[in-house]
Formats: sequence, structure tokens, C-alpha cells
Amino acid sequence: MPEGKEHFADGFAKANVPSIPELAALAQEMGVKFIGCQMTMDVMGLKKEDFVKGIEVGGAVTFLEFAKDADVTLTF
Repeated sequence: MPEGKEHFADGFAKANVPSIPELAALAQEMGVKFIGCQMTMDVMGLKKEDFVKGIEVGGAVTFLEFAKDADVTLTF
């Protein structure tokens, strides 16, 4: 949990909501593909190992190639 956001963990637990790692694992089991933005990772000094297991890393072209055939995409 990011610093200063620890109170969210209690709220999720009380509401019987799965943790972020659990939600990510469930999504992957359902075929959701996670694509990390290489440029953003470079700017922020992040590595693939900093994310949940199973993500792919690519640039805009990688994402657009996947997204053109996807039923739904979510970016943030």
C-alpha cells in the first residue's frame, strides 16, 4: 500500500473485498492481459519485477496492436 494510504487496507478488509494482488490474480485467471508502459516505467525508474507477475511490457504500438482486437481496454 502506498505511504499514507494504509487506511484503505482496513476498509477493503472490512468490506470483504479481495486484496489488489488477489484481484490481479483473478483477472489473469480470466484472461486479462496487463501491459506496462515501457516509457512510463523508464521515466519512473521502475522494472518489470516491481509489478505483479505475468505483466507484459511494451510501448504504445504494443498496446495499440493488442487493443485493436480487444473487447474492452482499461488504461490509467
